[in-house]
Amino acid sequence: MSLSIVNLIYLVASVLFILGLKGLTHPRTAVRGNIYSGLAMLIAVVVTLLDQRIISYEMILIGLAVGSLIGAILAIKIQMTGMPQLVAIYNGFGGGASVFVAGAALIEGLAMGEALSYQFTIAVAASGLIGAVTFTGSLVAWGKLQGVISEDSLRLPGQQALKVLIGLASVALAVWIVIDPTIIRNYWFLVIAGSLLGVFLTIPIGGADMPVVIALLNSYSGIAAAATGFVLENNVLIIAGSLVGASGIILTQIMCKAMNRTLTNVLFGVLQPSEDTPNQDEVYEGKIKSTSPDEVAMLFDGASRVIIVPGYGLAVAQAQHAVRDLATLLEGRGIIVEYAIHPVAGRMPGHMNVLLAEANVEYDKLKEMDEINPTFREADVAIVIGANDVVNPVAREEGTPISGMPILDVDMARFVVVIKRSLSPGFAGIPNPLFAADNTLMLFNDAKKAVTELIAAVKDS
Repeated sequence: MSLSIVNLIYLVASVLFILGLKGLTHPRTAVRGNIYSGLAMLIAVVVTLLDQRIISYEMILIGLAVGSLIGAILAIKIQMTGMPQLVAIYNGFGGGASVFVAGAALIEGLAMGEALSYQFTIAVAASGLIGAVTFTGSLVAWGKLQGVISEDSLRLPGQQALKVLIGLASVALAVWIVIDPTIIRNYWFLVIAGSLLGVFLTIPIGGADMPVVIALLNSYSGIAAAATGFVLENNVLIIAGSLVGASGIILTQIMCKAMNRTLTNVLFGVLQPSEDTPNQDEVYEGKIKSTSPDEVAMLFDGASRVIIVPGYGLAVAQAQHAVRDLATLLEGRGIIVEYAIHPVAGRMPGHMNVLLAEANVEYDKLKEMDEINPTFREADVAIVIGANDVVNPVAREEGTPISGMPILDVDMARFVVVIKRSLSPGFAGIPNPLFAADNTLMLFNDAKKAVTELIAAVKDS
C-alpha cells in the first residue's frame, strides 16, 4: 500500500475516533460512540498490518486469540463495582505496551545500524518514562481500589525527597538516551526509575482521590501512546494517543473542580481532619434518629417528588436493580423520582451513571449536580444510599478538609433518609452533620437489603 493511501485511511480512522469521543459525552449516544471507536481501531490495526508487509502472521493471530479470550472473560466476569479497577488495569496495560514497543524499536534501530534522529530518541525516552509511570501507578491504583493495598494515604519518612531524587534520575537518564542511545541498558534503567516513580507518586494518594487519579493515569497512557506513535512514525497512533491524553487531562480538571481541589493538592496533599474538627460524639450524640422500612414507607404517603442520591455504598451492595424497582413502584403511585449524580460519587468518573444504566434507569432521570441542586427544596424525600462526603454540609464551612467542595444539597429536602451500614466517616475522615439533622432519618443496613425491605414495606402500606 502506498504511503498516501495508508495516511488517508488513517485519517478516516482518526475522524471515527473523534466521533467516538463525541458520542461518549452523552449516555444516549455512548453506544454509538463505542462502535465508532471500535471500528476506528479495527481499521487502524488492519491497515497497519497490511502496510508492514509482515511475512508471518502466526504470532499475531496467537496474540489476538489470547487477548480476545482474556478480554471476553473480563467483560463477562467483572461486576460493575469492579469497573474502576478494570479501567485502572487497562491504563496500566497501555503504559506497559508503550514501554515494550519503544524499547523494541530502539533495539531494532541499533541492530540495523540506522542513524537515529532526535525525534526518535526523544520519543523513545518519553514512551519509556511515561509508560513506566503509568504501568506501576495504575497497578497501585488497582491495588487500592481492589483492597489489596490500604486505601489510606501511605507516607514514608523522606518520601517527598525520594520522589524528587527518582524524578531527577529519570530526567538524567532520558537526556542520556537522547544524546547517546547506543547504551541500551540506559533505557531499561529509565524504565526502572519510571516504575519506582509511578509507585511513589500513587501510593500516598487516598481512596477519596481515586477518580482523579484514574483520569490522570488515563491521560498518561494516551501521552505514552502518542510518543510511541512518533517512535513508529504512525500517524493514527499519534492522533489517537493525543485524543486520549487531552481528554484525560480535561476529565482530571473536571474532577478536581468537582472536589474543589488542585491537581497538585491531590498528588501531594492529604485529606485529613484538623485539630478543630469535631469528633463523632460531638456531632452525633443524642441526635441520631434511627428508622425502619415501615416508617420510611409512611413518608411516601402524600409525597409528590423523591430524589435518590447514589453513592459508593450502592455500588458495593449491588443495589442498583433494587433501587430501580423502588423508583418504579413509587412512580406507579404518581410520584416523580429523579437521581442526583455527583461527579465524584463512586470510584471513577461516571461510576453511578454506569451502574444505573446497567439497571435500565432512563437517562433523563439522571440529573447532574448543577441541575438538581436548585430543586432539592421542592423534594418531599431525599434518599441517600451509601454517599457521605458528597452530601456533607460542612463543605460550606471554612477550615474543614472538604471546605469549598461542591456538594449535593440534600439537607434542603423536606425529609432525608440516609441508608448506611454505620456512622463511619467518608474518605475525608470527618463526621457528617447531615446524619444528625432534624429532618434526617438513618436506616442502618446493607443498601440492597434495606431497599428490598423498603419495597416490601411500600407495597404493604
